[in-house]
Amino acid sequence: MRQGLPLLPRPLTVDMPWVQDVLLRLLRTPSPSGRTDAVVQLVGDVLDELEVPFRLTRRGALLATVGDGNEPGERAVVVHADTIGAMVDRCKPNGRLAISPIGTWSARFAEGGRVVVLTDDPDRHLTGTVLPLKASGHAYGDEVDTQGVGWDHVEVRIDEPVDDAEGLAALGIQVGDFVAFDADPVVTPSRYVKARHLDGKAGVAAALGALKSLVEHDAPMPHRAHIMVTLAEEVGHGASHGLGPEVAEMVSIDNGVMAPGQHTMERGVTIAMRDQTGPFDYHLTRRLLTLCEQANIPAVRDTFRYYRSDVAAALEAGAETRAALIAFGLDASHGHERSHLDTVQAVAELTALYLQTELTFRHWDARPSGPLESFPSSQQPAPTEPDLPTR
Repeated sequence: MRQGLPLLPRPLTVDMPWVQDVLLRLLRTPSPSGRTDAVVQLVGDVLDELEVPFRLTRRGALLATVGDGNEPGERAVVVHADTIGAMVDRCKPNGRLAISPIGTWSARFAEGGRVVVLTDDPDRHLTGTVLPLKASGHAYGDEVDTQGVGWDHVEVRIDEPVDDAEGLAALGIQVGDFVAFDADPVVTPSRYVKARHLDGKAGVAAALGALKSLVEHDAPMPHRAHIMVTLAEEVGHGASHGLGPEVAEMVSIDNGVMAPGQHTMERGVTIAMRDQTGPFDYHLTRRLLTLCEQANIPAVRDTFRYYRSDVAAALEAGAETRAALIAFGLDASHGHERSHLDTVQAVAELTALYLQTELTFRHWDARPSGPLESFPSSQQPAPTEPDLPTR
């Protein structure tokens, strides 16, 4: 056992049929960054069912709060419910829509996507399909294969009898309307989930599953804990607002990168050592790994070079907190995604365990600052000075 780590808290059973149902409901609720009211309502309804109190920030982020708070200092688990998507840039003379991306993703994964154009009229949403400009081999032959890839090479075909820009305007479509991509979720017999938008929403489902277990088992949580659902992670804002200086530890739940050269587990937990903004907290990451080891939760380390999460935005905004990232395995992120229910379960189990523990350094982290002599630097091993060569 690592020095300073208390005895393992009570492992809790996660209600995976419930988690799967919540995940599918989340996936079927459109929520591109900037148009997220519906998913906030859904998460709020789930929290009401669990009888967990929550509040909303001015910008719409949701904070659920649990724990007795008998010990000083608070912690936060941060997930995001917004997704990538697109926005209408222009109503084209041919009755199609030119679009640009919301979030960072390739137009090659937009091609063929079924979408909903969310107009300003809440009762009028229009379906369509994203197609390359040259979409028919019978018309263009080999040019279908040689045309470029990018947002200037795709357009949205609306499922209405319209063939000019005026017709699109008559339908109520305007520049700046949001375009949400259908998730089309499927759960296979081998418990894989295939869908768009697992990035983020699988983490929301895992956090809610952990919360349900904690509440139903009346598990002790020594520190007040916030489950924060952010709504602008895909555009870089993340957890940049909404949490106070009392939060001493912040753990983000997000996807881990499945690709050659990466170490992310497809069916367990991945603890990120760093993302593109820099290293995560030394002590907190290793504490999470130790919890996995003690509870027999399969876990690995990984580093992410082209990736940032909610906590990166919080740290850049000045949050004075330890920060870490728990990842569920995800193949083809921001594309045709696939995850496994085992990894969602493992993340939920680790989250439930973590929230039952004390702060990494209970006496130090409960306050914003202190003297050098009480700083827990001895817990971070340093290399010994090498022997100098003799002549």
